[in-house]
Amino acid sequence: MDVAVIADIVGSRTLPDRAAAQRALDEAILRVEHDRPLATRPLQPVLGDELQGTYPDASAAMASLLLLRLALPDGIDCRYGIGVGQMTTVPSRVGDLAEGPAWWAAREAIELVHDKQSRAVPAARTWIVAAEGHGGVEVGYANAYLLARDQLIGRMPARTRRLAYGRLLGRTQGELADDEQISQSAVSQALASAGFSALAEGLAQLGGRS
Repeated sequence: MDVAVIADIVGSRTLPDRAAAQRALDEAILRVEHDRPLATRPLQPVLGDELQGTYPDASAAMASLLLLRLALPDGIDCRYGIGVGQMTTVPSRVGDLAEGPAWWAAREAIELVHDKQSRAVPAARTWIVAAEGHGGVEVGYANAYLLARDQLIGRMPARTRRLAYGRLLGRTQGELADDEQISQSAVSQALASAGFSALAEGLAQLGGRS
């Protein structure tokens, strides 16, 4: 059963160059799909600042969205609603339209994470909702994990996100140090202070180990 994901760009109306932001987002999505192809249908723009995609399961969705959050440059961020449930299609003159409980759940999830970001948890970016009969306590555990993960990523400067992305894909600290023109010790310290080991172990638990 596929999992639906709806994403939108945080603060899209206030971006100084909306077109450039969209290009950067598209490039980050393509990079993640090249480096770790997990989506059954990669995220793609559908209307305004919204994107939609599908994944084979919630673990694949969470792993892919982790890498995407790390791949995005400063100034561009997204919210993600993950919906677990059945998918259907509705025939149309322009092709089959995606429909069903998974999409309704994804819509609810992105509305919930938007509310949490606006209120008690400013760093929240990702949330899961399961349609009736497709969730339970596991979804609660996943959301607790996502809140902690988003908090860690939200505190990372752009360089640390790049370092974390590279390490999650199996690149060595020495290689990353050369890329950033810093010492290997500086790479190690940046990753350690940012809580990278927790991100790495979390990705491994999702089945996304390199």
